[in-house]
Formats: sequence, C-alpha cells, structure tokens
Amino acid sequence: MANVEAVPASEFIRNFGRYRMDAQRQAVAVSSHGRITGYFVGPDEYEAFKRFQESHQSFTTAELPEGKVCDIASTGMDSQHDHLNALLNQK
Repeated sequence: MANVEAVPASEFIRNFGRYRMDAQRQAVAVSSHGRITGYFVGPDEYEAFKRFQESHQSFTTAELPEGKVCDIASTGMDSQHDHLNALLNQK
C-alpha cells in the first residue's frame, strides 16, 4: 500500500465506528509503537483477496512430473533474448 498513514491502535479502538466506515472506501493501516501491525479492510475487499488467493496456486519443481521438468529444461527464450539464453547455457 503506497503512502498509507497508519492509525495508532489506541486511536483505532477509540474511534472504531469511524474507521469501520473508512474501511469501506480503502484499507485502514493500524500501527502499534510506530509500526504497522495490520490493515482493516471492508468485507468486499477481503472477499476479493480470498478469491485471488484461492485462484493462484504455487508448487515446487519437485512436485512436477519428470517429463515436465525435461520440457522446461529444453526451452529457450525468444531470439531477441539470445544473450540471456547464453547465460542459461553456461556450465
């Protein structure tokens, strides 16, 4: 989040209603002892984040079948990036 001014936790607690409404427009950064400790967001933003998280899977190369590993190893970049292919082919 770019240049978000954090609200001290004590202020956030005292004025929860205000920040609850603010969170409907944008995330509210909450700080403790000068460091951001979390963000308070509206339900729509949170649900969008959860959908994004669930739609992006990650895996390790150890989980790939051997054929896929060989396929990846045998690929190269477009010829405009031959200088990068040369770096990859150095042994």
